[in-house]
Amino acid sequence: MRKPNQITIDRALLLYLLQLAEPHGLLGDVKLQQLAFLCELQMFGKGLKGLHFEFFRYAYGAFSKDLDNDLMSLRRKERIENFTVTEPAEQAIGMLLDGAEHAGQDAEANGEVLEILRQVIETYGGQDTDNITTSVETVEISTPAEPEFKIAIRDVSFHTILLVPARIETKTEFVLPPSVLARLNTALGY
Repeated sequence: MRKPNQITIDRALLLYLLQLAEPHGLLGDVKLQQLAFLCELQMFGKGLKGLHFEFFRYAYGAFSKDLDNDLMSLRRKERIENFTVTEPAEQAIGMLLDGAEHAGQDAEANGEVLEILRQVIETYGGQDTDNITTSVETVEISTPAEPEFKIAIRDVSFHTILLVPARIETKTEFVLPPSVLARLNTALGY
C-alpha cells in the first residue's frame, strides 16, 4: 500500500514521464504502462526507488492498477488531457524538478531517478507499443526465495504479481522535503 507522500511523488513523476514521452509521438495506455514498468525495473536494478507502482502480468505485458488510477485522477483534476500534460501540470513538474535538485543529501538519488526516466524514454519512447511490449515480455524476473531461478515475463501466468515495490529493499529513494510535497499536492489539485 502506497503512503500519501509516495502517491504524490508517483503522480508528479508520472507527469514528468508523460512530458518526456510526448515528443516521441502517439502514447496509449499499454505503451505508458510498459514504459513505467521499464523505468521502475531500471531503478530497482540500480538500488533506487522512485516509482511505487505494483505491477502484474497482463495480456499486453505489465499492468499497474495504481498507475491507471493515478492517470485517471490526473485527468479528472485536469492535469492531463488524454496523455498530454496541461499548463497546471507543467508548473507541478517544475516544482518536482526544483525540489528534487534542492533536496539536500537526497539530491543525488533524485537526479539518478530522473535520469533513468529520461534514458528509458530516450530508448523506448519512439518505439511502437508492440516493440515495447516485446521488450517487456523478454525481461527475466525471479523471486526473493529463488533469485537464481529466472523466468521471462512472457512465460508468467496472467494476473501474476510481477513487482511489489514495498517488498523491495533499495539503498536510497526519491525524496522531497515536506514543504515541497505540500506545494506539489496543491499544484496537482489535491
